[in-house]
Amino acid sequence: MKKYLLTLFFALPFIGASQYTDVINSNRPGLSVSAYAVGRNVLQVEAGVLFEQRDHSLLNTESNIWGSDISLRYGLLFEQLEINYEGTYVNQNITYTDFGTSESLTDFSRNRVGLKYMIYDHYKNPERNKPNLYSWKANYGFKFKNLIPSISLYGGATFNLGDNPFYVGDPTVSYRGMIATQSRLTPRFVLITNIAYDRITTDYPELSYLISLSHAFRNPKWSAFVENQGIQSDRYSDALIRGGIAHLLTDDLQVDFNLGASFKNTPSRIFITVGGSYRFDMHKDKLKSIDEQSAGENGGPIKKNAMKKKKKEARKKGESGSGAEDIDLGPSKKELRKMRKQEKKQRKNKSKDRDNGAIDF
Repeated sequence: MKKYLLTLFFALPFIGASQYTDVINSNRPGLSVSAYAVGRNVLQVEAGVLFEQRDHSLLNTESNIWGSDISLRYGLLFEQLEINYEGTYVNQNITYTDFGTSESLTDFSRNRVGLKYMIYDHYKNPERNKPNLYSWKANYGFKFKNLIPSISLYGGATFNLGDNPFYVGDPTVSYRGMIATQSRLTPRFVLITNIAYDRITTDYPELSYLISLSHAFRNPKWSAFVENQGIQSDRYSDALIRGGIAHLLTDDLQVDFNLGASFKNTPSRIFITVGGSYRFDMHKDKLKSIDEQSAGENGGPIKKNAMKKKKKEARKKGESGSGAEDIDLGPSKKELRKMRKQEKKQRKNKSKDRDNGAIDF
């Protein structure tokens, strides 16, 4: 059976004990952060360009904002740990409609470095990933236990370099903490939540949350998401909604698009972002001696002509064997029936061996 790889576009849950997957795991196109790391020795670049129309009804201002954002992620030491940099550099042109004057502000609206570490992986136990051989609905339907999330902790610092016009009076360095959770509701739906406390030690600390729901389509090269963000601070508070799509071009390259808006008019915000993510994959699995491996964990003996049969089936389906075509969201009803027959056959053979006095090693 193929692995569930719904991590395709929005950092969806990883299968197995490792954080690394064969397909890129990007936090784009939303702002929510996955509970999972990119994998040891993987360098990932996630970047985009943005435009925003921001108008304030009380201050009587109209603003056009152009900018770019970038995130650099690298898997350190082991699978659960990653170091990341997040930066957004913008130019805001403000027009004061009452006076007919304007000004331009340019600097970082986001500039931080942090470490993220997974403290609990709900899918590390392989028993949780086994399909139910007797129910297709059980594999694809929602179950309350699916709400149990994988959890990561984040700690970092926000940097305010020079006289930043967006954060007047803030110190050069302030601190940030976050909890990130991730739940696979069904093979196609994943829920991510972030709760963050930013700019700690400044006069205007900021508490925020992000809730993101992602959906993978039947063609796993495509997926969509919707996201709600709340911000609470004495400097600025808001509630935002955004949504978008992502498309996988290769195993290591993804492109995306999203748009969103605020729920209030002080200021009102409408924004759009286009971007992409690229992975420099230097990951290598650690070698494990045969004495340390558990019996049967490598999938058992390889059958004669197994690879030829696999290639033949792929050609029938019109698959090229590259990119996202090999990703399977789970066994079909036909595959479940076949797996049940194989399981019954194995039990029958074991029963015969016991009757003949054969000893299992």
